[in-house]
Amino acid sequence: MELPYQPDLPVNLLAACFNKTSATYKFYWFLAILSKVESGVVTINKKDLFIEMIAHSWFTVNYFHVSFGKQDKLQHAIETIKGIEGLTIDLNRDKIITQLSQSNSRETGRQLNYFNSEVPHRFLSPWFKAEDMSLAYKQSQSFTNNCPYALYKEHIEINPSWVSYLQSNSRILKDFCYWNLSTYLQTKNPNVPDIPNKLIKLPVRKALNSQRKHYWDIVIGELGKVDCIYTNKALQVGNYAVEHFVPYAFVSHDLIWNLIPADRSFNSTKSDRLPLLNTHFDRFFTLQQTAVEIIQHKLPNNKFLEEYLSIFPNLNPIYFNRDKFFEHIQPLVTIASNNGFQYLHI
Repeated sequence: MELPYQPDLPVNLLAACFNKTSATYKFYWFLAILSKVESGVVTINKKDLFIEMIAHSWFTVNYFHVSFGKQDKLQHAIETIKGIEGLTIDLNRDKIITQLSQSNSRETGRQLNYFNSEVPHRFLSPWFKAEDMSLAYKQSQSFTNNCPYALYKEHIEINPSWVSYLQSNSRILKDFCYWNLSTYLQTKNPNVPDIPNKLIKLPVRKALNSQRKHYWDIVIGELGKVDCIYTNKALQVGNYAVEHFVPYAFVSHDLIWNLIPADRSFNSTKSDRLPLLNTHFDRFFTLQQTAVEIIQHKLPNNKFLEEYLSIFPNLNPIYFNRDKFFEHIQPLVTIASNNGFQYLHI
């Protein structure tokens, strides 16, 4: 992916900012700058940018449990600030920004200010030798080599030569940044699915009405009832929830092979906790197997049957077996646990 060319700007140096990274700071710093410049702000308080960094990465860390690496202080700052400020994992981004901007907590301020010694000057390394912070500040203030901003104690000033470029190309620049960030984070989370979407997706789940009406209602209607695999409560059409066996926050999809009917009250408390495979998997598999058999018999062209083909070569009972399904589910649960998802306690 290449950045838009502009003959009077060293765009190649902007692209080089992400060539060598050992943390997520540069990515989120640049996204924060773009967010401000898009709104017409060119003199930007550094604290506001550090808050934007927290807000932009909030869901990725807290909801989707993507690891930034043990040495990454942004992830640590998010976890610390969440506790200090009493913020929820799914809080609206604007509300996060507002609360942190108004916070009087010295520890929150300390967590934010940590990045002042790590990010603003180092981002300018492609333009000049930036390891020396005081020299980097001096060179940036004269826009040495047409660098994109000047550094001051409390704020940065966007180079006038860059303003129009950043504003008119902000969408492409964000995509470029997210693409590089997803590549970087995939190396930290090699077995975690859907990293790119977990950088931008909001923690809002679909209602799953189609899966209910056109799949599980048919199955339950044929059987008369099914028992919740977690609570043993009898479930009937119109009185059950459709839930993700492996949490949505990890798999990041609504494929039917991971969806089952469950007790509504239990589902509301399960949240993103992991099933206990020794306790729940056999009942999960039996319910899935029965559902496939019913749908194949009643509606062989049902669109949801295709979603099982990512696991099974076809839906012949010979291939649709417990061991094959377990081999697919078990690693997902283990990886999710390693990334911070908690198990159910029943």
